[in-house]
Amino acid sequence: MKTVYAPGRSRNFRSAIVVLLFFFLCAPAAFAEAGLTKIADNVYSSVDIRNAAPQNSFGANAGIVIGRDGIVVIDTLISAKEAKRFIRQIRAVSDKPIKYVVNTHHHLDHTFGNSEFAKLGAVIIDQENIGKIIARYDEAAFRSAVKRIGLTDEDMQGTEQWLPALTFNDRLTIDLGDQKIELISQGHSHTEDSIVAYLPDKKILFAGDLLFTNYHTNLMDADLGGWVRALDKIMAINASVIVPGHGPLSGNKDLQAMKDYLVGFDKKARELAAGGKNAETIASEIIKAFPERKELSGMVSVNVQAKYVKN
Repeated sequence: MKTVYAPGRSRNFRSAIVVLLFFFLCAPAAFAEAGLTKIADNVYSSVDIRNAAPQNSFGANAGIVIGRDGIVVIDTLISAKEAKRFIRQIRAVSDKPIKYVVNTHHHLDHTFGNSEFAKLGAVIIDQENIGKIIARYDEAAFRSAVKRIGLTDEDMQGTEQWLPALTFNDRLTIDLGDQKIELISQGHSHTEDSIVAYLPDKKILFAGDLLFTNYHTNLMDADLGGWVRALDKIMAINASVIVPGHGPLSGNKDLQAMKDYLVGFDKKARELAAGGKNAETIASEIIKAFPERKELSGMVSVNVQAKYVKN
């Protein structure tokens, strides 16, 4: 099942629009193209992308796991153009068939490259809540939102929103013959369909947007309590290497920093909002409290306005 991106035709995910529209507020116009980083034998990812902008998928990471029987791709970036670049990078390290794509969640910076992989025969996988997420939204506003944040028809040319062919509830294991990948649902946390992908033999975990390292995050679809609980569960896995949704290679200390950020953000925003402070003032105080988070600072005021300040 798919929707082709073309003038006048689109699928409107509310969260996708919000992510695009407000990530752009703090994104520089220029960015450097990053290659894949080897994490372990047969495991690669794009990581630590700077100057997050719409055209570079807002700095989203994506990865691959190469097994005897083929390749699993983890997230597909924001457009057909970005996905094609990613495929070229994959082909630089392996010519094996791409068998599966795992979407760590539905946000478009992680999924709008799906169609390019589906054309290669890959099966797209997501957590089963993707069904009710899609069912809530019509197709009215996506194209206009894309234009407002600076993605042109040229940027999005050929992009199709290709929906998952396979969904799961709690857990699913992919077996590539000599490599197993465990997909584990995290419940309603960053989004309702957030999952992690774990390689138990290598102790490598792809966290998706449950972890933003050195980035401010997007709270628009989040359940903060569920997110904190998810971070505790992921820390208990004790992975040796964690690939975040955005930012450099990470570890448990970064999961703890993410937890501290969410708790600190919520506490400060509630206190300042109760004192009558406006969104701009609250955001400024939160940004000052977390100076290590250099990317996507414009998301802070958006989160505050949406979650804490009454209009």
